[in-house]
This record gives sequence, structure tokens and C-alpha cells, in this order.
Amino acid sequence: MNATIPHTCNVTIATEVDVHHRTALITGGSRGIGAAVAVALAQGGATLVGIHYARDSTAAEAVVERVNEAGASGVLIRADLAEGAAGAAHLATRWRDEVRRHDARGTDVLVSNAGINGAQSLSELDEGTVARVVNVNLVAPLMLVHHLSDHINDHGRVIGISSGFARIAAPTHVAYTASKAGLEAAFRAIAAELAERDITVNTVRPGVIDTDINADWINEPGARDAVAAAAALRRVGQPDDVADIVAFLASHSSRWMTGQSLDATGGTQL
Repeated sequence: MNATIPHTCNVTIATEVDVHHRTALITGGSRGIGAAVAVALAQGGATLVGIHYARDSTAAEAVVERVNEAGASGVLIRADLAEGAAGAAHLATRWRDEVRRHDARGTDVLVSNAGINGAQSLSELDEGTVARVVNVNLVAPLMLVHHLSDHINDHGRVIGISSGFARIAAPTHVAYTASKAGLEAAFRAIAAELAERDITVNTVRPGVIDTDINADWINEPGARDAVAAAAALRRVGQPDDVADIVAFLASHSSRWMTGQSLDATGGTQL
């Protein structure tokens, strides 16, 4: 049986940032996934993009230039999230100041991307490394949302960058895995509360991405081939692969999705 589809049934899938989603703060925005996200949101229609960084001001300034070229206003905010709650409070205060200075209103998109890996197995764990990993990867993101909760606009977006290790066992990254699994659980709980204001909260699980955080081993002989072989899509992930998923979650198209973790590992160890 043949069916005729009326010409009036046109479907358009929009991935650009919604008209209300004009201010965006990205932690760890000076390089890697964070830098790609900052540029993607600027290209998608964000007008004010906050780029948080901890130390490398040169790299952060380069991202601001790319954001500005995309038509947005990029601003730099330095804060040490290894300080956990204190670092998050400082970042939140500085971001509020920047939003006010640019005559903008509230926070439309918050992307918690900053993270450290602290690769250690169970036998190698030390208290200092565990504390630092948990502070940066879990305490700071949670407290940042806490400090900005009244600043996030209705219909806003909160997006956390987790890790494929929240799904795949990683005995070489015990503290890192714990921090990212905790981030997903915390953001799921937050999603239920912020849903009252139509704010969605989701996380993204990148696999191995070709960024500085993996630079100490990804270029070792055979490493890239091994990573690609483990992925169903047979390649190493790039920052833009994750940034495009974040841009979707920041868009109007994701309005009916909250409390979810999207796998962005290229199908690693399916």
C-alpha cells in the first residue's frame, strides 16, 4: 500500500540555543571539551559566555577570541575548584558580577566540565589525591549549582560532564570513577528539584577524548589504536563530538529530557 505524505508535513529539528538561553557559564573552559563547548554555544546563539579557568590564562584568552569571533561576548573567570566549596563560591560570585556588568539576566546554561583524573588503583590511593579529585569533580560542581540555583533562569539548562567510567569498570581510576558516579547521582537528585522551574539537568559521559587530560598516555605506541578498537565507531573521540551533544542539551530540542546520562563514548565496550 502506498501512502502519500502531505507537503505541509515538514519537520525541522532545531539544535541552536533557545532564544532564552543567552548566558552560559562553562567550567574548565580553557581547553579540550570545555573550549569546544564554549565555542559551540557561542555559535548556537549564546551572547554572553563565561569561561572559567584555573591557571592557563593564555589558553583561556585564546578561547575568548574564538567565542568573540562566533558573535558572543566571552569573559574570563579564574577560580581554583580544587578548593571545593570555597572555589565554587568564588566562581559563582564572579559570574554574577559579569552577568550584571553586561546587563544580562541570570544564567541560562551552566556546564560543569572542569575535572581532573588522578589516575590511581585501589592499592595506590592516597588521601590527598582522593580529596583533590573529589573536590574538583564532585564538591565544586554540586556547590556551584547550589550557589547559582537562584540565578538560573526558568527553562534553563544544567549540564554536567561525567565519564564513560561511570558505566565501564576502571580499576586504574578508582577515585575518579567514584567522583563522576557521584556527580551523576547528585545531578539526578537536583533534576527533580529544579524541574519545578522547568530547568533540565543532565550529564554526558565522554569516552577517551583527544585532549590534554589524556596527553600523558594517548600518544604512547599503540594507545590510539587500542582506544579506537574498543569503540564501536572505531576512532578516538574529539572535543567537538562531546560539544555537539552538550549543545543539544542546551537547546530547546532537549526540553523533555532531564535527570539523564547520555553516553558519548562512541560505543566503547558495548
